[in-house]
Amino acid sequence: MSAKLSRRDFIKTSGAAFAIPAIVPASVLGRQDTPPSERITVGVIGVGYQARGHLNMLIRHPDTKVLAVCEVDQKRREHAKHMVEEWYSDDKEYKGCGAYTDFRELVARDDIDAVLIGTPDHWHTIPSVEAMKHGKDVYCEKPLTLTIAEAKTLIDVTRRRSRVFQVGSQQRSAREFRIACEAVRNGRIGKIKQVYVAVGGPSRPCDLGAEEMEPGLDWDMWLGPAPMRPYNSVLSPRGIHNHFPDWRSFKEYSGGGMTDWGAHHFDIAQWGLGMDESGPVEIIPPDDPKRGQGVRFIYANGVEVIHGGWTNPEGKGMGGVNFVGESGSVHVDRGQLQSWPESVVKEPLGASEKPLYKSPGHHQDWFNCIRNRKRPICDVEIGARSVTVCHLGNLAYWNGRKLKWDPKRWRFVGDREADTWRDRERRSPWNKWRA
Repeated sequence: MSAKLSRRDFIKTSGAAFAIPAIVPASVLGRQDTPPSERITVGVIGVGYQARGHLNMLIRHPDTKVLAVCEVDQKRREHAKHMVEEWYSDDKEYKGCGAYTDFRELVARDDIDAVLIGTPDHWHTIPSVEAMKHGKDVYCEKPLTLTIAEAKTLIDVTRRRSRVFQVGSQQRSAREFRIACEAVRNGRIGKIKQVYVAVGGPSRPCDLGAEEMEPGLDWDMWLGPAPMRPYNSVLSPRGIHNHFPDWRSFKEYSGGGMTDWGAHHFDIAQWGLGMDESGPVEIIPPDDPKRGQGVRFIYANGVEVIHGGWTNPEGKGMGGVNFVGESGSVHVDRGQLQSWPESVVKEPLGASEKPLYKSPGHHQDWFNCIRNRKRPICDVEIGARSVTVCHLGNLAYWNGRKLKWDPKRWRFVGDREADTWRDRERRSPWNKWRA
């Protein structure tokens, strides 16, 4: 048996991550290191603002040990390497944190069990596939992919390679969203008529001007499969920054608010409807697609999911996710859970009602599944189906016409032109890449 498999077989369950405000050696906290054979070794690809939070958790968690980071910005790369090595400074057996510009060097390492991918959206699929080719399990940030075809590719590769793939739609591991979906799926508000999902609109073509770029950024690698264009700091702010960069507003790299928050909230709509292995069959844009709100998704059972806010029975406008049934309604958002009537979400499940899987925490669930080889709370197909809903909405907005979708075949119905929209051209040499 290989060292990698032995390590996974003998990893023990332990507590959740804890928050510490500053990077200090573990010995200062009195932490007792568990033997290397009991820890999941991890590499982190992309260490910007969001992924820096993941990295902080990973180095502190007793189940994991970070061995390498990959980042195209030199300052962020060196900062991440220093952060990791400072944390493990009391570990006499730690050999240092590898630091790479090219993710392919990181995933090729035999001593790494799993990777966490925190890159911009256009750089999710290729690193995920390459990691799985090298036998790694994957945690990839949401939205999972840039295109529908990439979503299907990730399902296929994950299944073929028998990998554990957790998508970073962490609302699946949050109590309020689970309770809301349990209430809906157990029929507490009757037959569902509509679901309102309040998120931003689609992305737009990038029109940013050229800026001078200070040394230390591999701009060609940042762009990767996206079209070549001059550097602009809106896309990749230099060094250690404390905000979410606005590359997500541009079509070349992301799907705008529709995929950014949509990958969270449409995911909950899918969960509540029991559609984790399916999706809508018809997508209808509003009369004015340029508004970026109002697209309607029709499911085979007649349920209508509407991109936009909802007015509750008390006359108040609501964001988040809103399920409207024949005998009641449920509103859920981060830290918010309401229902009409109140008893819908207040009363515990009865003996005849079916609970949903209760996650121990989004990262912990991933770690546990790496050990037991089960599918995590937001398995690759769940993330792929949810982001596909978002992509379908964007395609309806961008092209301004009704679409019919076959979720079983992953194709548009009787629409050859729309089928060409499922994927995009990639810039050389990434156009030669194959899964």
